[in-house]
Formats: sequence, C-alpha cells, structure tokens
Amino acid sequence: MAKKRIRIDMEDSDGARYDIKLEGNVTRNKVLKIFEMMDLMNIEEEHEVTNMDSVGSKIWHIVDRFFPTGKFTSTNILEKYEDEYNEPVKLSVISTYLSRFSSKGRVNRARTGREWTYQVIKIAQKQQ
Repeated sequence: MAKKRIRIDMEDSDGARYDIKLEGNVTRNKVLKIFEMMDLMNIEEEHEVTNMDSVGSKIWHIVDRFFPTGKFTSTNILEKYEDEYNEPVKLSVISTYLSRFSSKGRVNRARTGREWTYQVIKIAQKQQ
C-alpha cells in the first residue's frame, strides 16, 4: 500500500512560520485535528481584502464561505449567491468562473453525471 504524506506550511499574523508533516496512515480525522490545533493557536488563512464589486470575487467568497471542504455544483453556488447578494446572476456566468478557478488550481473539477462537481483545493496530498 502506498504511504500517504501531507505537508502543511503556515504563517501567522506575527510572521512566525509553521511546517507540519503527516506521514503514514493519514485520515480525515487526523487532518481535522491539525485544523483544530491551528484554531487554538489562532492561525487563520490569509483574509485578503478583496474587491467585492466583481462577480468573480463574490463567487469565490460564496465558495470559500459555504463550501470550504465539501463538494458543490454551479447550481449550489447560484442559490447561495442570490441569497447572499440579493441580485440575479446567470448560471453560465457562475460555470465560467468555476471553470477559471479550476484552471488556476483553486478547485478540483470532476464530471458527475450531467454536471460538474467542484471541491476547493486546500491541502496538497502526495502519495509515495
């Protein structure tokens, strides 16, 4: 069986750097414990000041806020977008942005039946 290895590099707001490596039998539960530890240490992802005027930044905000770990479709994003911003947007616009996010390596994209499903790429996982 191939050995799994996950490496997480972080930097806190004070500039301290953290390098965490998990090797062997890496499970979802173990990764979640690492995130709990990060929360206890007050290490958070960088929250960039984004220009929420663009449709793309609004779509990414929805993806990052409501679907940080699970799978989602463009229809899921459409529903959340309209609820969050109270403005209409075409499904084709959302699909285009999600395709761009996939090209840039921000989300994984997989064909499921007649539609695409997406999942945010948070942790680089490598098998040896």
